[in-house]
Amino acid sequence: MTTALKGSQLVLLTLSLSLSIFMNVLDISIANVAIPTIAGNLAISSDEGTWIITSFAVSQAIMLPLTGWLGRRFGEIRLFILSTFLFTLASALCGLSTNLTTLLLFRVIQGMAAGPMIPLSQSLLLANYPDHQKGFAMGLWAMIAVVGPIFGPIIGGWITDNYSWPWIFYINLPVGILSVGLTKILLKGQETAITKTPVDTIGLSLLIVGIGCLQILLDQGKDLDWFNSNAIIILAIISGIALSFLVVWELTEKNPVVDLRLFAKRNFLIGTIVLTSGYLVYFSNVVIFPLWLQTQLGYTATWAGLAAAPVGILPVFLTPLVGRYMYKVDLRTIISFGFIIFAFTAFWMSRMATNVGFEQLVLPRFMQGIGISCFFTPLITITIAGLPPERIASALGLANFCRILGGSFGTSLSVTLWSRRETVHQSYLVDHINLFNPINHHTFQQLTSAGLSYLQQLAAVTNSITNQAFMLATNDIFWFSGCNFVCLIFLIWLAKPPFQMPKLDQ
Repeated sequence: MTTALKGSQLVLLTLSLSLSIFMNVLDISIANVAIPTIAGNLAISSDEGTWIITSFAVSQAIMLPLTGWLGRRFGEIRLFILSTFLFTLASALCGLSTNLTTLLLFRVIQGMAAGPMIPLSQSLLLANYPDHQKGFAMGLWAMIAVVGPIFGPIIGGWITDNYSWPWIFYINLPVGILSVGLTKILLKGQETAITKTPVDTIGLSLLIVGIGCLQILLDQGKDLDWFNSNAIIILAIISGIALSFLVVWELTEKNPVVDLRLFAKRNFLIGTIVLTSGYLVYFSNVVIFPLWLQTQLGYTATWAGLAAAPVGILPVFLTPLVGRYMYKVDLRTIISFGFIIFAFTAFWMSRMATNVGFEQLVLPRFMQGIGISCFFTPLITITIAGLPPERIASALGLANFCRILGGSFGTSLSVTLWSRRETVHQSYLVDHINLFNPINHHTFQQLTSAGLSYLQQLAAVTNSITNQAFMLATNDIFWFSGCNFVCLIFLIWLAKPPFQMPKLDQ
């Protein structure tokens, strides 16, 4: 970079870069509440509907490690503008899709364009802020980024209920155009240095095959009965071989597509593991929560969005404060406090019942926002602490690759676990339904008094059992989540201070 921006120009640049991330976050959270409606309109199952999320996440994750190489080859500013433009164009094409195949195709393109946007927005922002304001800059970036979880579910639900689902993609158009225009004007003539380094085609191919097969395995595993299916076994073998060769190849390649040598840095290793694990569990809850509300509790997409949205309220106010003052406290303490909040709210939600009220749903989601404020910005700082400036883009790309991949795997695994736990609980509940059980006998007497026929009584009891089984399965998901966050509290303390933001060329 030649000159750093100041004053109003710096404010506009922060807004421009953050808008691109706003689209990224918005596009994930806005799609979550619309999955049942999209599935119904396209005549697919809810499980197939989750492919709309995972196809985007996997393609985005695959492109993230390429950010460093692409940024050096074409320039970070040019790459950011191109990625944001393609993301906006793909959003329009997603809205025009009339079947699952074309929708998934354009979601993959959208995800590929989204890949470089996150690390580049962070890298460009840090390069234009003075050293003593870099923490504050990341706080501002994160604040605007977390607005997505507030507006995403609400806007997605409202659009789905009152208009049609394609509009959840069309709303990206003005945001993307504004981000592209502002960035191009503000950073004109300040392109980063360009070096023509060769692309690691073998590593890239192994990455695509390995991660692609693994994600298909996770998406299709439940429907194909996992390893009782030859297709799943073949996918597992191909994925295992490809990823094994990828590790060996990347450690010996001069210009690797995935710089695995970064994991030799202790803080990068610990930070990435914690970031990936934490996001996997967090995003699993983001997917399961609205799905459960709509399929089992009868919530509309709008009300499911309103119930999910409060998680983003507190971060808007707290994240900039954490960014400004986080160097006055050990970052591990801040992150641990965030995980304590995550664990507390997860255990709280694991005790919900089928008659849970809207207020009881909203309050723990609202408090969870404290955890988000103490999670992302400090953890990213620990992850890149001590790295030289030329490795920041690659490090951010790889860390976000692992994070996004964790979210994608979490989606598939949580849906599978949710379904399996429902089956377990339903079997247990059915075993207790018989005419010799006094409670059951009383229930059937009440249904008979209400004028229901025998078949209607069985249908009513079956629906009640299914609803209760899904409730118990949802409680299990939250309980497992709480346990995971407790473990992460201990893991983060393996990171080693100091945790200063690296100095970048300005």
